[in-house]
Amino acid sequence: MPLLIGLVIMAALLALAYAAFNFFGVKKMDEGNPRMKEIAAAIRLGADTFIRYEYRIVAIIAAIIAVVLVVLISWQTAVAFVLGAVMSASAGFVGMKIATYANVRVSNRARETKSLGETLKVAFRGGSVMGLCVGGFALLGIFIVYIVFGYALGQLNDIANGVYAVNWIGLEVPFTMTLSGYALGCSIIAMFNRVGGGIYTKAADMGADLVGKTEAHIPEDDPRNPATIADNVGDNVGDVAGLGADLLESYVGAIMSGAILAMELFRSHGTEIAAGLLPNMVLYPIVFAGCGLIACVLGIASLLLKRKLSENPHMELNLATWISAGLTLVFGLILTLALFGKTDAASLKAAGFNAGTLSPWIAAFVGVAAGIVIGIIAEYYTSYDYNPTRVIAKSSVEGTALTITEGLALGMKSCMAPVIVLGIAIFGSYAICGMYGVACASIGMLSFVAATVSVDTYGPISDNAGGIAEMSALEPGVREITDKLDSVGNTTAAIGKGFAIGSAALATLSMMVSYLYSYTPAEESILLNLIDPLTLAGALVGAALPFLFSGMLIEAVAKAARRMVVEVRRQFREIKGLLEGKVLPDYKTCIAISSQGALIEMRLPAIIAILFPVVCGFLFGAEFVGGILIGATISAIMLAIFTGNAGGAWDNAKKYIETGAVEGHGKGSPAHDAAVVGDTVGDPLKDTVGPSLDILIKIMSTISLVTVTVFSRFNVLDWIMRLVG
Repeated sequence: MPLLIGLVIMAALLALAYAAFNFFGVKKMDEGNPRMKEIAAAIRLGADTFIRYEYRIVAIIAAIIAVVLVVLISWQTAVAFVLGAVMSASAGFVGMKIATYANVRVSNRARETKSLGETLKVAFRGGSVMGLCVGGFALLGIFIVYIVFGYALGQLNDIANGVYAVNWIGLEVPFTMTLSGYALGCSIIAMFNRVGGGIYTKAADMGADLVGKTEAHIPEDDPRNPATIADNVGDNVGDVAGLGADLLESYVGAIMSGAILAMELFRSHGTEIAAGLLPNMVLYPIVFAGCGLIACVLGIASLLLKRKLSENPHMELNLATWISAGLTLVFGLILTLALFGKTDAASLKAAGFNAGTLSPWIAAFVGVAAGIVIGIIAEYYTSYDYNPTRVIAKSSVEGTALTITEGLALGMKSCMAPVIVLGIAIFGSYAICGMYGVACASIGMLSFVAATVSVDTYGPISDNAGGIAEMSALEPGVREITDKLDSVGNTTAAIGKGFAIGSAALATLSMMVSYLYSYTPAEESILLNLIDPLTLAGALVGAALPFLFSGMLIEAVAKAARRMVVEVRRQFREIKGLLEGKVLPDYKTCIAISSQGALIEMRLPAIIAILFPVVCGFLFGAEFVGGILIGATISAIMLAIFTGNAGGAWDNAKKYIETGAVEGHGKGSPAHDAAVVGDTVGDPLKDTVGPSLDILIKIMSTISLVTVTVFSRFNVLDWIMRLVG
């Protein structure tokens, strides 16, 4: 066991060391001419200022939650919660910093070399810092939790012995509570980073596009547009820091769901499952993730160490991802044989290992395969290399209404195929390895998260690089290179969102089973009766919650975007010589509008996501919250797929027109204007709503798991029923 735990910390430190190497390697590169340096400094300052203000707000909320956890649950849960928040915040902050350093260096490399391959290498090197930090910080925190609370304080032995600490209100607080606290800390940061960053970036993006492109008919990222710097700042705080915290939370949620479920299975079936199997089942998700992180270091290095990259960025990025995924499965197979190879068949059968020793590995393989297929489906619906997005582009010739209509239709139709894949993955992994297999499938889907985040982060870095090239008046060939990289980045981002929502569904299902185990007596079978009126009412309310949450986010973006539109119009109208390019606009006011809008508007939806299941639990009890979790999960999966694919297709339809592929309808044409409006409608859907929904269902399931032992015993409905009865 010490050797396997050592493998986890070795993987974490290796990833963080390689991230540091790439960070300083990028920072040493030349930034270019004075104008490029000036623009990059403004973007860096805006991003740094916003995220510091955001983290101050989050720190206050996290401190309040930590105090509540100390009072209601245990100090161990509270400390693990703070540790999770720190790890997630650290990954987001480092990723944001490297993105603001890498963007201008990507522009300069394109300017100096005119090579797509060389420019790709710089963008991916910057993105790899975020990816490696996500895996490294997540596993470092998990290692600390296991060493300090699991081994040093004996909480793992408590589970094996069936003796648990009891808090001051008489509730058992096993190690699962500590692990849930760590996952909850990661979820809190992810929620605020995704919501706050999403509102920021889309308010600036919409303001810049609606006035700059469709009214003033000036190019994207034109230096005359006052919202351009704010738009570029938003890419870093929303699409980099937000993305990193989001997928770190998904990664941790998947790992924790497997470990927690193993412990809950043992608590309920301790006499049937051999005690020697418990430590292996608990360790397997964490060590499997460590194997995946080592594989990702090798996969990322395979691209960065190539002497010459091809001019096909999509192929190069896919190759790095497939190498990471393939090595993960190879290392995972070796791990599975090492942990379960000598376990007797009866114990394996009692634990639900229906395919023998290799059951958890096969389930993880199912998760990897499902993630890849979901990614391919997302690519089909969002890439302009395929017909669905081209149909939207051609519809733009006939006006804005048909652009919007076709995009909505595409988004809705795109839900069915990935959900079928998810259904097959859930049923298949369950048949192979029980509910533990479903958790393993979730881990498999995210086991090479460092590679997928690296690919995802490269996209906004390339987008920023194009903005800097435009604002610095570099030759058109530079923007052509960055636009090509950005277009591929849009597709990889859609694929990444498919992985995120797929893993969220699997992890949430595992968490939900752990939730049911947490309050069900050991002698009873776990059951959530969906035709029970209380549970059904909860499911209906839960199904409506993602719509309420999404509506609040879209409204928040609209409010901030409206203020941005008014400000951009004012500057075009009042600053003489601005549209002629004789003077520069007031960028700072636009940055302030996005910052204030995001910081004000992010609070309510994020707090609702945290408090809603807890308040409902203390009012109506555990069965009602179980219904909420079922309803919200199903509803959120559909909405997340719909918004992500529709938004990605609208964005790439606009880019398809900009390439000149729709004959007679290029930049500045009425068809392009219609496509810009479609892209603007899709912006808050794909970059604010969609990514936030998978966090919503995971944070709800995690906080419900942490607090269910309290509200299952102390709630208003039970109190009223006792009075009446």
